[in-house]
Parts: sequence; structure tokens; C-alpha cells
Amino acid sequence: MSMATSAQLRRLKPLYQLVVNNILAIVAVPLAASVLLKAASLGPEEILARALALRPAHMFLCAFLPAAATVLYLMLRPRAVYLVDYACFRTNPNCRVPFATFLEHSRVWPGFDERSVRFMTRLLERSGLGEETCLPYAQHYIPPSRDLESSRAEAELVIFSAIDDLLAKTGVSPQDIDILVVNCSLFAPTPSFTDMIMHRYKLRKDVRNVHLAGMGCSAGLISVELARNLLQVAPRGARALVVSTETITPNYYMGKERAMLLPNCLFRMGGAAALLSTDGAGARFRLARVVRTLRGASDSAYHCVYQEEDDRGNVGINLSKDLMNIAGDALKANITAMGPLVLPASEQLLFALSFIARKVLNNRIKPYIPDFRTAFEHFCIHAGGRAVIDELQRSLTLSDEQVEASRMTLHRFGNTSSSSLWYELAYIEAKGRMRRGDRVWMIGFGSGFKCNSAAWECIRPAANADGPWANCIHRYPVHIPDVLKH
Repeated sequence: MSMATSAQLRRLKPLYQLVVNNILAIVAVPLAASVLLKAASLGPEEILARALALRPAHMFLCAFLPAAATVLYLMLRPRAVYLVDYACFRTNPNCRVPFATFLEHSRVWPGFDERSVRFMTRLLERSGLGEETCLPYAQHYIPPSRDLESSRAEAELVIFSAIDDLLAKTGVSPQDIDILVVNCSLFAPTPSFTDMIMHRYKLRKDVRNVHLAGMGCSAGLISVELARNLLQVAPRGARALVVSTETITPNYYMGKERAMLLPNCLFRMGGAAALLSTDGAGARFRLARVVRTLRGASDSAYHCVYQEEDDRGNVGINLSKDLMNIAGDALKANITAMGPLVLPASEQLLFALSFIARKVLNNRIKPYIPDFRTAFEHFCIHAGGRAVIDELQRSLTLSDEQVEASRMTLHRFGNTSSSSLWYELAYIEAKGRMRRGDRVWMIGFGSGFKCNSAAWECIRPAANADGPWANCIHRYPVHIPDVLKH
């Protein structure tokens, strides 16, 4: 196809979208007009005479069946679930870990050799992280402390700070919380995180509570879906507190295996708390869809993010070289399921025609990639690493501005696991880009292997930039230089 033809097709695409996306109105308006013209030609007396000629049973059915169907639909349809508000943990400057500090500590720790330090240096240079990411206090010691007391201290600092901010923003009393869902993958103490929160805030003894562990970086959206399901069977107006975090302290890898050193360079402390409810009064977002994709039946997908010991007994997370390919396959499966739920009719029709054409022509033409920019105004892609963001930007043909929130979150806060999506949403709002009616797509990846996504619709944008970006949003976006691979 010539460039001139492609340009002409691009110019015609808005007209095509207008026609296909409004096909019901285009068909219904002429039909309604013809009915009105017919009624006008008959006159009121003729219409009344025809109505009186109907049998009483027919008139009853005409009135009863639509009313009964409407009542049944309203009773059986799922309740709408709303995001009342959310809050992210605000990192403390004295937890900051510049590259020089990180590498200096690595050099004086005898568990690492010079080869490992050089490897981590190259990883940091290409990571997309900035100089202000933070690690918990215990990781600033030489050697880093990984004991149970230090791990609990980090978890309490992050979780309680986020919840305190959320309760202050919403004005909700801890006694008004009906459901509690917490996710933290690699640290699962006894008593659990939910017990820790119930003890701190003196929640009611009948609170339904769940602590999710081992679910990876996409666990935040799993928690949202679980809270949504619990709200469906709770009394109307119930509130669910969702807390997403990852505890870094006990999971710092102290060995020399390259595949297990990457998490040391990428993961940083962070957490978020969100309040969901079936009462839309004062809510900020409406939860439209949640789609989860699990590839754990495949051996390669199951082992691509795997906690294990190295040959010296050091525990760490082994990241497979096939991780990006597996993530790409999981993303394709997820968007295949999400597409029909959110894409306009014009994009679904093009995708269906492309699918049929490829079958007829034995895959001799490229598949049509749906334009999800027609379904969403904002994208929150898990800030798992620079390569993850690059791959999703390429796969979804997103602009630099549409992945800006993800890149800047990675730069400022690092990979905060399941909470990163909330930092990205906070970035969009802090920039003043969110508008009433805007749609947001959150996409997260996690061990197992999983790709989970959620669609939100904005009801009320934030009135100010108060949040984790309050003191630095004026400096963003920053330029992140490209680094050539060696």
C-alpha cells in the first residue's frame, strides 16, 4: 500500500468511526421519524380506535412484560462499585538512595564481588530510575538488616502512613470499614497484615478481611476485584479498604547470581490505600471493568518470576530471560478479553474483519491492532522496569505522553510493585490532566504469570495536587536519556 493511500485512509478513519459508532442512532432516527409521520397521517381518532380494538390481555402483556423485564434487570444487575479516594505512601528524604550510595554499600558488602557490582551499575544506568528513589531504613545499614523486627517496622510505616492519609482525605472513621483486603507478596508475618491493621485502627470485629500473598506485582488489581466481589454481597453502601504494598527489607538478595540481582536495583519502598464503596456519594471514580489473565499452566510462565535459593543458600527472585516474551503473550490474552468490553464498535469491526482476512489469506497480512486510545484517555502501566514500559508502548502504539506517568513513576519512586499504578494515577491528577468522564486503563503484571487490568471512569477529578507528587510535580516530566546496550 502506497504512502498516499495510507494517508487517505487515515483521513477517512474519523468519518468511519463516526458512522459505525453511531450506527444505532443513524438507523433509529429515520425509523422513529417514519413512525411519527405514519401516526400523524392516521390522526388521533384512528390511533385511539386501533388501541381500543386491542384485547385486554394483549394490552396487559404490552404493559406488564416490559415493566417486569426492567424490574428483573435492575434487581439482578451487579451493583456499581466506586473508588471513594486513594492515598499513596509519601517517601521520606532520609530514605533516599542515590546510585552512588547504593553502589558504595554494595562494594563494602563482602557478599558481592566486583563483577556483581559492575553488573548492578549497568542495570541502574539503564533502569530509568532517578536519584530520589527510597529504600527502607534497614537497607541503609552495612550489612543490610533483614530481620523480622525491621521488616515489620517497614510494613507498619508504609501501610499506616497510607491509611492515615486516606482516612484524613475521606473523613471516614475506621469503624465504618466493612471489608479489608491487603496484598503483600513476599512478606507474610503472623499475625497477618489485616490483623495488624485491625489492631492499630480498632476495626469492628465483624470486618471481612483477606491477606493476599505471593500474587506478584499485579496483586493490587486482584485486591480490587476481590473487594468488588465482596461488596456485591455486602449491604448497600458498604466500604472496602484495599491496601497494596511490598515489603523490601527481608527480600534483599545477598548473592552473586545475575538473574537474581535485578530486583535489588529496581524495587523500592512504597504502598497505597484505596477506599471502595457501592455508595457513589462523593466518589472520585467508578470501576467499569476488571479482567484477569493467568498463564500459570505453562512451565515457562510459571518459572519466569520465581523465588528460590542460589547454590550458596541465598534467597532471591530469579527473573527469567524469557520474561518479556511471556509478558507479551499474557498482554495479548488480556487485551483480547478486554477489547470487546471497552472498544467502540468501529475498532471491534476492524479487528473482526482483519481476523477473517488473515484466516482466508493464511496469515499473509498483518493483524490489525485495535486502537485502545479510542477507549481510554489515560494509561497506567505497571512501572516494572524500562523494558516493560517500552514493550507496552510499542504493542499498544501509545504516545510518549500516554506512558509519561509510568516512566516518571519509575524514575521518582522505582518499582513499588502492586502500588505503582496508584502513584501513576496520582501523577496524572497532579498534572491536572484528569477530566470528568475520562477513562483510565490500569495494566499490571505479576508472577505466576499474570496480566491483570482494570478500567475506571472519572467522576470527580482531584481538586489539587496533594499527594506523593506534591513537592516535586513541578520538576516533571524529566528527560530520561536512551542508553545503548553493550
